[in-house]
Amino acid sequence: MDAIYYYLPALETVRDFMEMGGVVLYVIGLLLMFMWVLIFERLVYIRYGHQRLAATAQKIWEARTDHKSWQAHQIRMRLVSQVSAQIERNIPMIQTCVALSPLLGLLGTVTGMIEVFDVMATSGSSSPRSMAAGVSKATIPTMAGMVAALSGVAMGTYLQRKVSRERALLADHLVVEHE
Repeated sequence: MDAIYYYLPALETVRDFMEMGGVVLYVIGLLLMFMWVLIFERLVYIRYGHQRLAATAQKIWEARTDHKSWQAHQIRMRLVSQVSAQIERNIPMIQTCVALSPLLGLLGTVTGMIEVFDVMATSGSSSPRSMAAGVSKATIPTMAGMVAALSGVAMGTYLQRKVSRERALLADHLVVEHE
């Protein structure tokens, strides 16, 4: 029970931050969680699932007696392609989430500015106090979208490099004999 009281101030801070950013901030948060689920899935697959699939492809290749003919080259290319397709799965979706994050942040900026103008039109004045809430609502989603995109760019780049390295390693292990 004491643990709940320990984390309560942090949860209240997060709640206040989300309320200051408006509805768009919740959408950015959902997108960020979805993106990181995909990133963790790819990391786990690369660590465990890919090794089994690459080993199976290598066994299939080594079981063949013909490593010289045109058909052997085509089979090798197909094995590499099948394994590569599995390791690259969800990476385009991660890149889409990265691209979408700043755009949602800009949407938050626009909605926040609309609120500022609405307050100005309703109150009939351009009081800085009345505009401050809308301006903060406009800037917070932009910042959140950029932070979400930056975290995704870093991990997306890492995953792309890892995929390229694993593809090259598999291609190197499936040795082709030249005539």
